[in-house]
Amino acid sequence: MIKPKEFKKRRNQLMKIAGDNSIIILNGRSEYLRNGDVHYAYRQDSDLYYLSGFNEPDAVLVLCPGSEFGDHLMFCREADPMKIIWDGPMLGTQGVENDLGFDAAFDIKNIDQMMPKLMQGREKIMFKLGEDVAFDQKISLWMKSIESRKWHKSTVPEELMSISHAIHDMRLYKSNEEIKCMKKSADLASRAHIRMMQACQPGLYEYDLQAEFLHELTKNQSHHSYPPIIGSGDNACILHYINNNQPIKDGDMVLIDAGAEFDFYASDITRTFPANGQFSARQKDLYQVVLQSQYDAIAQVQVGNHWHAPHDAAVKTLSQGLLDLKILKGSLDQVLEEKLYAQYYMHMTGHWLGLDVHDCGDYRVDDLWIELEENMVLTVEPGLYIAQNTQAPDAWKGIGIRIEDDIQVTKKGPKILSEKAPKTVDEIESIMNQS
Repeated sequence: MIKPKEFKKRRNQLMKIAGDNSIIILNGRSEYLRNGDVHYAYRQDSDLYYLSGFNEPDAVLVLCPGSEFGDHLMFCREADPMKIIWDGPMLGTQGVENDLGFDAAFDIKNIDQMMPKLMQGREKIMFKLGEDVAFDQKISLWMKSIESRKWHKSTVPEELMSISHAIHDMRLYKSNEEIKCMKKSADLASRAHIRMMQACQPGLYEYDLQAEFLHELTKNQSHHSYPPIIGSGDNACILHYINNNQPIKDGDMVLIDAGAEFDFYASDITRTFPANGQFSARQKDLYQVVLQSQYDAIAQVQVGNHWHAPHDAAVKTLSQGLLDLKILKGSLDQVLEEKLYAQYYMHMTGHWLGLDVHDCGDYRVDDLWIELEENMVLTVEPGLYIAQNTQAPDAWKGIGIRIEDDIQVTKKGPKILSEKAPKTVDEIESIMNQS
């Protein structure tokens, strides 16, 4: 669990980046209705949570170096005894100060009155410019309020800047505590994947496996980090298949892309296995190609390598495998140059991982791939999808395979956070055939 002192350290770092005579204003998420008077389960905006640890609706974080109230300020809902009776505990302003280590917290109802005073005299205002039209308008109204006080000699900030890139660059590098949360998340998801392998058998429905997954997470005080993808047979070739409502047939391969969220941090794991617990010869041959491509890609997760290196390694191995299995024809150079592999492998080999499943952070800067650095975390997820509408020989059609792990970049090489999820043919068959 991330402690208040780490959140405060992040805020101090961000203020240092912004400069002394700036003000940083970050708005949180509101509650949203699902239908009728029922709300979606609440989750705070990842950037505001990253800087505060605060997970209640209608909050605005303000970093205002040298203000009369202190540097670290929060506007939030005041604790309401009646609301607490209906919905449970609230931190309120007092809790934000006492438990989260803010210098001062104020009732969100007073924000329009107080913000112009906090903003005046600052050289620049930094917020998530352009990401929330309604909040952009609020900033504009506060600015106009300062301008209306010119006869009071109020200085109007001259510069509006986006703070998003600075926060996202910080989030790209994970602390030791963040890594612990992500490892816990990966361990929980791995246990859930094992549970699904053990439960699977022909005749079940895809949603039966989803129920096993959710059961394992729920009893460990976790939940899924994105809607689980559970595709059997042809459905395994649909990249973002989430219907999860079809019967699992004997001879199907089952592709499950499902991750957990623990203490706000996500895991993202994909495993593929035979519904009946035994790989056929063709399933095994294709699976081994994908597995080897993942091994080769993970080996490229090294400090100093560029972001695209794992993808390049995976594509080369997948392409050679498709040639060896006679699914593609030609030379390796031709397959790579003409991207003939793309009808069977059409996505990138990974993405950043953290508070969000597809976490923030640049992949390219000035048209160059960024270099991998220590304590970045990414997924490595090659796959092959031999859909019915492809030009592959009929015997291969209907097999979709993806293998995905969560990888920490370290000075000693790649560290697999999701290592507890079995992925070799022998491991999978052994787990699925235990009596």
